[in-house]
Amino acid sequence: MGLILYLQLYIVLCYIAYGNYAQDVSSHPHIIIILADDLGWNDVGFHGSNQIPTPNIDALAYRGIILNNHYVQSLCTPSRSALMTGKYPIHLGMQHYVLLNTEPRGLPLSERLLPEYLKDLGYSTHAVGKWHLGFFKKEYTPEFRGFDSHFGHWTGQKDYYDHTAVYQGIWGMDLHRGLDPDWDSHGRYTTELYTEEALKVIDTHKKKLENLKLEHLDESFNQPLFLYLSHHAVHSGNDYKPLQAPDETVEKFSYIKDYQRRKYAAMLHWFDESVGKVVERLAANDMLNNSIILVATDNGGAPAGLDNNKASNWPLRGVKFSLWEGGVRGTALIWSPLLKRMRRVSEQMMHISDWVPTLLSAIDGSSKLLPGLDGYNMWKALSEDEPSERNEILLNIDANENESALRVGDWKLMIGTSTRFNGTWDDWYGPSGLDEKYSYDVNLILNSRVSKAMNLIGNHLQEEHILTLREKSKVRCEVDDLMLKSVDYDTENISGPPIACDIRVQHCLFNIKFDPCERRNLADVYPDVYASLLHNLAQINRTALPPANIPTVPQSNPALWGYEWTNYEDKNPSQMQCSNG
Repeated sequence: MGLILYLQLYIVLCYIAYGNYAQDVSSHPHIIIILADDLGWNDVGFHGSNQIPTPNIDALAYRGIILNNHYVQSLCTPSRSALMTGKYPIHLGMQHYVLLNTEPRGLPLSERLLPEYLKDLGYSTHAVGKWHLGFFKKEYTPEFRGFDSHFGHWTGQKDYYDHTAVYQGIWGMDLHRGLDPDWDSHGRYTTELYTEEALKVIDTHKKKLENLKLEHLDESFNQPLFLYLSHHAVHSGNDYKPLQAPDETVEKFSYIKDYQRRKYAAMLHWFDESVGKVVERLAANDMLNNSIILVATDNGGAPAGLDNNKASNWPLRGVKFSLWEGGVRGTALIWSPLLKRMRRVSEQMMHISDWVPTLLSAIDGSSKLLPGLDGYNMWKALSEDEPSERNEILLNIDANENESALRVGDWKLMIGTSTRFNGTWDDWYGPSGLDEKYSYDVNLILNSRVSKAMNLIGNHLQEEHILTLREKSKVRCEVDDLMLKSVDYDTENISGPPIACDIRVQHCLFNIKFDPCERRNLADVYPDVYASLLHNLAQINRTALPPANIPTVPQSNPALWGYEWTNYEDKNPSQMQCSNG
C-alpha cells in the first residue's frame, strides 16, 4: 500500500510540475537569430543602397525596427563572444583578433551562454552554421554549450562547396553534425545547405510540438524554439576562390561592372533568400505570430579587396578589423508582434552584448541572469520607443594592437589603429560601380517571400512606409543645422570643414550624431569632452582581462586526423595518421 501511495503521489507531482512548466513556457516566443558574416552597411536596400536588391531583409526591416545605432565588435570571434555571453570581449580575454584554427583555446567554459539560459526556460535550442568560438576540445563546441544540436563549421572561413578550411597552408574538411564530420555534403552550396537545415529544424520542432500536445492532451502546450542561424555568407571563402555563388545567380547581376562585386551580390542574394525562406516556413508552421526575429551582422564589411571581399560600408569610414564606424556599426533589425512600436528607425544606442538581457527580458527570464554582464536590457526601450538606458559603448580595448575606442552619448574617442594594417584601411570606400545607375524596386519588396508570409497574418506593408523609412535610415555626412538645436551642449564648432586625424599619431574625437562619417576631428576643439572620454576609457581599462591568445600547436593539423578539423585534444595520440605535410 505504501508503494501504491508513493506512486500516486509521484504521478500527482509530475502533473503539477508539468502544469507549472506548461504555464511557464506557454507564452514564450520562438527566438530566431539570423547572423550574417561581414555584411556591409551599404549592402542592404533599407540603408539606401540601390545596387544589390535585398527584398526579404528589407520587407522584414520596414515592418519591424531598423537599428541604426547597433554596435558590434570589429571581428568575428569577439562579436560572437559578446552575443553569446552579454559581456564585452575585454571581460572574456577575447578582445584581440579572431580564434585561429590551430589555436587551442575557446570562449571560456566559465561563461554561461544564451542557449543555456534559454534551455533553463524550456526552450529547444538549435544552431546552424558558423561557430568560431572554439573546438579543440568537445566541451567548447556548440552541443556542449547549451545547444541541442549543431550543423555547421567550427572555423572562421571555408570553401562554400567543398567545405574545406585552409589556414597557413594546411587544410582540412570543416563541416560537422555535432562532433561528427559530414563528408556527404561535398559539393552543396553552403548558404543553401544551412538554409535547408534551418527549415528542417523548424519543421521538426513543429512536429515534435504536435506530438507533445497529443501526448499530454493539452492544445495549449508549447515548447518554444531558439534557432541560431549563423551564415558563412557573405564572408569570403578560401584564398584560392574567395567569392563563390552559383554561376546562374552571378549572371543575374550582370549589370554590375565589377565582376568581384557581382559575385558578392550573388552571395548576398542567397543570404536574403534564406531570410525569406525562414520567415516563410515559420508562417507555414503557425509560428510566426509568436516569434522574435533578429537579423544582424557580426561586424562591418570588408570592402575594396580587403580579405578578398567586396562589401561596402559607404558612407561610413573604415572596414572590418577597424574601430571606425564602418567596422563596428553593424546592420541590424528586429521584428516581433510582441514589440509595441514598430515600423520605425531606432537611433537608440545598442551593443551586441545587449541581446542576452534583452531577449531574456522579453520572455520574463531576467531573474535568471548572472551578475556582471555588460549588456543592457533594451526590450522596453525598443518595444515602447523610450530612451535607451545605454549611454556608453566600449568598442574595444586591445593592448596588443595599442588600439581602443569608446562612444559616450554623441561622442566617440579613438586611440590607435590596427598594427596589422597601419592605417591602410582608415579611409572611406564606396561601392563598386558608383558610376552605374540603379533604381530601387519597391515591388520586389511587396512581392517577396517575407511580405507574402506577413500578409497571411495580416501584416501588410504600403509603398509609402517603405520610402519614408528608407529615407530615415540613410546615413548623411552633412550636418543638419536644425539638428544642432536639438542638443543641450555647445554646438558652435560642431560643423565646418573636415579636420583630418591621422590615428597613427594622434587621438581622434568625433561627434557621431552630427558627423557619422568621422570627417571632423574635434579633440582640440572640445578638450573637456576629450579629457572626459579619455578618463572613462582608462577606468574601463582597469577591468580588462589580458588577451587570452596563445601559440598554435602542431597537433591541430587536420592531416593528422584524416584531413578533418577536429577536437584534437580529445583524441588518443595513437589515432594520429602519418602525414607527408
